[in-house]
Amino acid sequence: MLTLRSIVFNALFYLNLVIHLIAALPTFFMPRAGIIAVAKSWGRTSNALLRLIAGIRVEYRGVEKIPPGALIVAAKHQSVWETFALLPLLDDPTFILKRELQWIPLFGWYLIKGGMIAVNRGARGQTLASMTEGARVALAQRRQIIIFPEGTRRAPKAEPAYKYGVVHLYAEAHTPCLPVALNSGLFWPRRRFLRYPGTIRLEVLDPIPPGLDKETFTARLQHTIETATARLIAEGEAELAAASR
Repeated sequence: MLTLRSIVFNALFYLNLVIHLIAALPTFFMPRAGIIAVAKSWGRTSNALLRLIAGIRVEYRGVEKIPPGALIVAAKHQSVWETFALLPLLDDPTFILKRELQWIPLFGWYLIKGGMIAVNRGARGQTLASMTEGARVALAQRRQIIIFPEGTRRAPKAEPAYKYGVVHLYAEAHTPCLPVALNSGLFWPRRRFLRYPGTIRLEVLDPIPPGLDKETFTARLQHTIETATARLIAEGEAELAAASR
């Protein structure tokens, strides 16, 4: 049953993506808000499919802590889930992502239309400069910049591997940073097609105000996210254990 439900969900998930890609075609002739609205719809409907097909519920905690206006959102990254599930929570979100994603036909064109911040990770010295410039434009537009501090998906309980990019962005932006913890990797594991029933929990934590020195910010960000993530993982593991009895 688990395998069948996972197969059906994966098929409908990508079908839902294709439907939204087609529905978004008129947004090429509209302001950016059009494609952002379609992206948020994709996030909400994908969560609905998770609940109806895969038996995975989604619980958002602490959303009242999200301040209005320009913001850096630093989220734990365990699965594909958070690439769409964060979208409905924010007014005008933009992701920091690798520029190769913009080369994907249609999908990549929407990323460009949506004003995503694309960086060339192979350029080394130019990566931070291009990210900073893109962030400056986005923050001037009062957008919310989503960045995954570890740069890639990490399995639950994996040793933290925070990179310098989020620290540099915080120091240059003079903008609050919103930490986000989650346990999605327990139910939507990376590099696997199985989807395990349970509750994905995402928790928005207290914003970190601008102006901290880099060392203080780094320590506070990692401690805040990792402590909350460990708690959410423990909740998820207890739920999975209870379901297996």
